[in-house]
Amino acid sequence: MSASVQIMRSPGQPVGIQEFPGDVEQVVVLRNGASVRFRAISPHDAPRLMALCQRSSARTVYQRFFSPRRLRPEEAHALANVDYRERMALVAEVGTGESDLIGVARYGPGEEAATADIGLVVEDGWQGLGLGSILLKEILHAGAQRGIRHFRADVLTENRRALRLVARYTDIAQSTTNDGVTSITFRRRENSAASVLTPWGES
Repeated sequence: MSASVQIMRSPGQPVGIQEFPGDVEQVVVLRNGASVRFRAISPHDAPRLMALCQRSSARTVYQRFFSPRRLRPEEAHALANVDYRERMALVAEVGTGESDLIGVARYGPGEEAATADIGLVVEDGWQGLGLGSILLKEILHAGAQRGIRHFRADVLTENRRALRLVARYTDIAQSTTNDGVTSITFRRRENSAASVLTPWGES
């Protein structure tokens, strides 16, 4: 799933590299009883992003990137390095030591003025356990903390799970379908998209 968001800033609000919110890390128990850690992404996650992409099925990769190819090292490096304001990413991981990433949600600058792209992916074996719902709610919440108010998502029309996810946790203003891609304009639904984790980067 890929999407766009409109960024709104207050006068004088700083733009650029922000302090890494590395002190924020939460653990959530999924439906299968597994404990999953959620945190902001870090530059050290680049190899784990590539590993996640390699482990994911061709269908999952295509639904996320609209392309069947895997991440290149330079692309993983770019995705792992964010400024935590205009570009933000949250990861879900399991294991100890060299843990595995099993899900990622992000937003970043898009091609249109005052917009940013957002994407979400969950590894195949962890789908259907509520992980995607948590990641969506948390990236929406992180965006709201940074002044993001409106979202626009481009989703493959065949990706019914992603479409249901957006419909469940957002207020959709417009939806159009062309050439197998559904474009959705929506707002974060305050009552149903409340964060279950600590505010991202707030003191």
